[in-house]
This record gives sequence, structure tokens and C-alpha cells, in this order.
Amino acid sequence: QVQLVESGGGLVQAGGSLRLSCAASGRTFSSYAMGWFRQAPGKEREFVARISSTGGSTYYADSVKGRFTISRDNAKNTVYLEINSLKPEDTAVYYCAARYRHATSRIGEYDYWGQGTQVTVSS
Repeated sequence: QVQLVESGGGLVQAGGSLRLSCAASGRTFSSYAMGWFRQAPGKEREFVARISSTGGSTYYADSVKGRFTISRDNAKNTVYLEINSLKPEDTAVYYCAARYRHATSRIGEYDYWGQGTQVTVSS
């Protein structure tokens, strides 16, 4: 029903920056809250950031606050995650997800997921 495609991942040295993008299908993108999650090898998927359907409200995990910025452009059906001051512990597969209307940090409450984009941070 809703297709999400992440891009922008890659191999970056510690201290560098990346901008991840998540392109969504459909004309109802503006009705969906969006979230970013990540999963490191051997770890459970964890919440990173979320943004309301209008873009008026954002929320971040404590571990990334001040370094990550989530934004959206509803005209382009795209959500972004700007990552600065990358650390090796940021290495993970990053996923975007969509939930109708209401934002949440809970993985189980998102209905649509992308396939993920790999972010690898070298020391």
C-alpha cells in the first residue's frame, strides 16, 4: 500500500556527516507521521527520530539528540535524516517507517517500512 525507499547510506569516517533520504509513494504522504530506526548487528532495532505528519513536531532518542536532524518535504514525499559527527557506534542499517497520522516511537505501531540503508562509520 505504501512503499518507502531509503537512500544515502555509505561508508564514512568518524566525525563525518551523511544525509539519508526516504522517498514515499502515494498522494497521502502528508497524512503520515514518519520515523527513523536503526539496527546494528546482533542488536534489536531501536528508535532514532520521528516527525509529525505536518513536520511541526520532532522527537529524538537521547543517544542522537544534537547530532541528528529529521525533516520532511511533503511536496516531494520525502523524509530526511541529517547525521552529523558520526561515531562508530552509529553503524547500523537505518530504516524509515510510516504511520497514519499519529507519531510514535514504538516499532510495533508503524505499519510500513523501507528495506533500509547501510551506514558504516570507520574509526
